[in-house]
Amino acid sequence: MNAAAKQDLKQGFVYLPLIAGWLVPGAGHFLLGKWYRGALLAASILGMFAMGIEMQGKLYSGAHDILDILGLAGDLGNGLLFFVGRILGLGAEQVQVTTADYGTRFIVVAGLLNVISAVDAHNLRTGRKA
Repeated sequence: MNAAAKQDLKQGFVYLPLIAGWLVPGAGHFLLGKWYRGALLAASILGMFAMGIEMQGKLYSGAHDILDILGLAGDLGNGLLFFVGRILGLGAEQVQVTTADYGTRFIVVAGLLNVISAVDAHNLRTGRKA
């Protein structure tokens, strides 16, 4: 990498793709011009979240034991999807059917994938990854 490219990487707010990618799935990659990767991640995360909600999955609201804390951490990874879902009252309060348990896992995994994609966007921005 030449000096001009390194200087470009140091200018601007390097955490913008990380924050945008966490708040809105795929947004960090869209900011960097990685349209295909951003669209693929956005479709995957939004699809998993929507399927989890449709299966009556639980959106964690509090942490009473260690498993609830881990579930809440995974749900918070969804960014604005989590907050909008809580405001709109989406997601079951208690899992009552078998598919709801799978739905809960879909929602948590969507959040974890969103965190990974936001970190990937940050790594692209800082030049750690091409």
